Amino acid sequence: PPRDSFRRQRQMCIRDSDCIELEITESSLISDPERTQSSLDQIAALGVALSIDDFGTGYSSLSYLKRLPVQAIKIDRSFVTDMLADQQDMVIVRSTINMARNLGLTVAAEGAEDQATYDTLRGMGCDFVQGYYISKPLEGSGIDEHFRSDTFRILRKSPSENDVKKV
Repeated sequence: PPRDSFRRQRQMCIRDSDCIELEITESSLISDPERTQSSLDQIAALGVALSIDDFGTGYSSLSYLKRLPVQAIKIDRSFVTDMLADQQDMVIVRSTINMARNLGLTVAAEGAEDQATYDTLRGMGCDFVQGYYISKPLEGSGIDEHFRSDTFRILRKSPSENDVKKV
């Protein structure tokens, strides 16, 4: 069965499943809700963290946040990129962060392309930020260099509870 295959693959790759997080797109949750629920419950039972990617772009119900064994959501870039110029996007991002935090979920945001957006997300209590302000997509060989760079160290300066963690 697929579950056993996944379990074997995970055990071969890494012993600590806390290091694995699977992102499920919001739109994939609605295609077959019962099967999705069952599959995600089985994956979560293996100790794998689950996150809803592209949150806010699909047609799913907020009840998924209650029913599914997810630990995190990732706010889609379509809301983040223009939130400083578009008040409705700002309200959606702020409300999503507050809702997720009140539900005990971790929050990531895609689309931080400049310092002002990064600072705003940081001030809202967003846990993780992705975007070109942090880094453009990197090949595997460029990741170590990025983490040693001055830019990365500046972004990580003086961490506190409200700081945004970079991935």
